[in-house]
Amino acid sequence: MGIAAKKIINFLIPYGWLLGGCFVFALGAVMFAEPYGFAPGGTYGLSMVFHHLWGWETEVTALCMDVPLLLLGIYFLGGMFGVKTVICTFAIPIFMWLIHNTYGYNALLEPEINVSALIEQGVEPRTLLKEQLLSAIFGGIVYGIGIGMIFKARATSGGSDIISMILNKYTHISLGTLVIIVDCTITLSTVVAFGDWRLPMYSWIIVFIEGKVIDLIVEGASMHKTLMIVTEQVEPIKNVILNEINRGATLFPAVGMYKGEQRNVIYTILTRQEMITLRHRIADIDPDAFINIIDSKEILGRGFKSIKEA
Repeated sequence: MGIAAKKIINFLIPYGWLLGGCFVFALGAVMFAEPYGFAPGGTYGLSMVFHHLWGWETEVTALCMDVPLLLLGIYFLGGMFGVKTVICTFAIPIFMWLIHNTYGYNALLEPEINVSALIEQGVEPRTLLKEQLLSAIFGGIVYGIGIGMIFKARATSGGSDIISMILNKYTHISLGTLVIIVDCTITLSTVVAFGDWRLPMYSWIIVFIEGKVIDLIVEGASMHKTLMIVTEQVEPIKNVILNEINRGATLFPAVGMYKGEQRNVIYTILTRQEMITLRHRIADIDPDAFINIIDSKEILGRGFKSIKEA
């Protein structure tokens, strides 16, 4: 494969992640969240409330909110969103429209319920569906996969996140705090709309699971371990790390605060399996060693994930 072909493929891969993520997000919205009246944050959560109150199409309502928000974001924050966010703004409602017109409005777990007909009759379909918890769990998984793929493409779905970014610029409140405030406000709107406290609780389940799945998609399933080892047997443990496990390590001189004695601290990062191997070998070499094991979600650099791929 030539250099030009590789460049084209590397250019197209993020857009594949982006469009795939938009489609999965739309699936989660149509099949898990929308039929039950959940509002898991964002403009789509608010649009789902309007859908149940007045019958407005979720995707059209969300688009009508997202486009002005995108323009406001560009005005207040500059052109930081890029082409991918613009694509995402229009791709999600298009996919939702296609799913609605091919699949319908039924919840995936209870396809026998004709939600569209119930809406026309003035009946609230969410009150007749009995699989709320299961739909909230799987909705969070599907949402998380979709948004994780969008983040993997180094894009954002825009929407209410733009509100948080604008408020962050002028209030200096942390962005994470503002996102939680905005999304929780949207989630609590279901109580005002339907008088049912169960709906925001289910929506919070979606948001929690969604966040965990996003981390899994973006950071990967492998969990590395950072080890800080205090031992008198530096050489044999060093040989295990370098020769048996084939990893690197750093040796720090330290002073114990209790007795003021000189200590040696070995710092190394291993996979879970390598950590287990080293821990058992240290137990044989130096049973009195002190080991601090820390979860490390992302390790960048030689021997691990390339910094360029992060």
